[in-house]
Amino acid sequence: MYYPEDVIEEVRMRSDIVEVISGYVKLQKKGSNLFGLCPFHHEKSPSFSVSPSRQMYHCFGCGVSGNVITFVMEYENYSFREAVEMLADRAGVKLPKMEYSREARLLADQKAALLEINKLAANYFYYQLKQPQGRAGYEYLRRRGLTDETIRRFGLGYSNKTSDDLYRFLKSRGYDDALLKETGLVTIEERGARDKFWNRVMFPIMDVNSRVIGFGGRVMGDGEPKYLNSPETKVFDKGRNLYGLQYARTSRQKALLLCEGYMDVISMHQAGFTNAVASLGTALTQQHAALLGRYTKQVVLTYDSDAAGVKAALRAIPILKQAGISARVIDMKPYKDPDEFVKNLGAEEFQKRIEGARNSFLFEIDVLKSQYDMADPEQKTAFYNGAARKLLEFPEALERDNYIQAVSREYFINYEDLKRLVNRLGSRYGTGPAQEAAWNRGGERAEGADGAGPARPVRGKKDPEEGLRRSERLLLTWLIEEPRLFEKIRGIIGPEDFGSPLYCEAARAVFEAHEKGNLNPAAILTRFIDDEGSYREVAALFNASLEESLNNEEQKKVFSETVRRIRKSSLDRQIRKAADLNTLQELIRQQAELPGLSISPD
Repeated sequence: MYYPEDVIEEVRMRSDIVEVISGYVKLQKKGSNLFGLCPFHHEKSPSFSVSPSRQMYHCFGCGVSGNVITFVMEYENYSFREAVEMLADRAGVKLPKMEYSREARLLADQKAALLEINKLAANYFYYQLKQPQGRAGYEYLRRRGLTDETIRRFGLGYSNKTSDDLYRFLKSRGYDDALLKETGLVTIEERGARDKFWNRVMFPIMDVNSRVIGFGGRVMGDGEPKYLNSPETKVFDKGRNLYGLQYARTSRQKALLLCEGYMDVISMHQAGFTNAVASLGTALTQQHAALLGRYTKQVVLTYDSDAAGVKAALRAIPILKQAGISARVIDMKPYKDPDEFVKNLGAEEFQKRIEGARNSFLFEIDVLKSQYDMADPEQKTAFYNGAARKLLEFPEALERDNYIQAVSREYFINYEDLKRLVNRLGSRYGTGPAQEAAWNRGGERAEGADGAGPARPVRGKKDPEEGLRRSERLLLTWLIEEPRLFEKIRGIIGPEDFGSPLYCEAARAVFEAHEKGNLNPAAILTRFIDDEGSYREVAALFNASLEESLNNEEQKKVFSETVRRIRKSSLDRQIRKAADLNTLQELIRQQAELPGLSISPD
């Protein structure tokens, strides 16, 4: 399913990136570029740059880059097709009828039909809630303190006690059994059909574009399970969606509130906290964290105060950290959840709890401490050792020392004693991922070969592949910024010298565009845009950090070293694959000449 490449390029060229982004972000001209506050992370000083000449944007804070199409995709959470159609409509470009493969057409038609059925079902459930048969559901929601406006805003409804009520309604609208089975709303067997949801308060689940993609249902009475969710379908992936995000993403709050359930989110929104979201009956996943990272770099965990809630928070913290999101944890006591808290103490007090939310690392130390009897000297020492090992998770010495100071202050541990303990354990286990791996293996790397010698320091190793990728990114950025450099590397470096298939393909596009005299990174990027997000890595290729001008002597040296490094890596790969002796000898000769190779950018 695609539009012709020349049509997509016409849409991009007629959609001036400054005009489009100015509709979302206040931009001010500084030099040849325009700057504003990044819409993809929260910041106080503008680091989001838009280049009119290159028709690209780049944030020096969070690293996002792209062209006008990717901006619309990221900001609106649109698919590639949806972004192109929106920009085409804005620019007055008439799009041709889309070219479909048979498989793509069938899939697109099925997805559209599933979304239409979900919308019909949501309207049907909402209607039933206000009828006599839905009175139990309506009264339940009112007892939970929800207003009619909130019920309408979230489209809450009711599924009747009749077990095939919705099925008969959808059949009356002309949908066949094969399609209805794909919705997850009904079960169809030889003996008949029945609804998945009946006698439940219904919570439509919407994606960020407010399309109904699934449902959650809360049983009326003592039935099991208490909460039931739609199964995954062609339009519903619960590991990649968050309840309430369609509203929370536009709240423009500094942080998003991460709750455990539907009612918590709805109660938060009704109380004015429109930045609340929740996962859909599952634990937080890396995909959830990545989705959150599109809209914020700070999350406040508002999980239940019981043991299960604490466990969920402990699991979520490292997932959020890995996604580059800073987490804090609200103290919900003496109440169990946000809904109960707000009903008893009000929104103003909850806001105070948000402002005083616990740093996630200190929360982890709190939980660790609760596992020891601090009146017992042995257990107290064990807690100190556990806290010291946790502190080794910070690979940067300055950040680690900041947290040593915080733990010392919070738990009345002598700072110098704690620092010595951390350093001693660090010499055995290392810091960051290295110490965690060593500790999980029982510390065998920390001991001598005979198990009795002094501990060998374990240091985290730099990834040589990542270093090479950075060199490749730098070179492509240089070539785009300074096209004259192509002549300097001609015959030395070519697209085939770039390591990964994606980098090689991107380099080939850059070299070909230069040969044709139309080197335009925004146009090149369009060729790599898809709904899987690989374009983000290509965009990064065109925006590597160039800290100084190439006129600087140090930068001249770095440029030469970068070219040699990429060429050496390419020769290494070719040597490993050499099929005959003559080829191998020639490659070894070229490799031997590399140290003496000097490429001047002048």
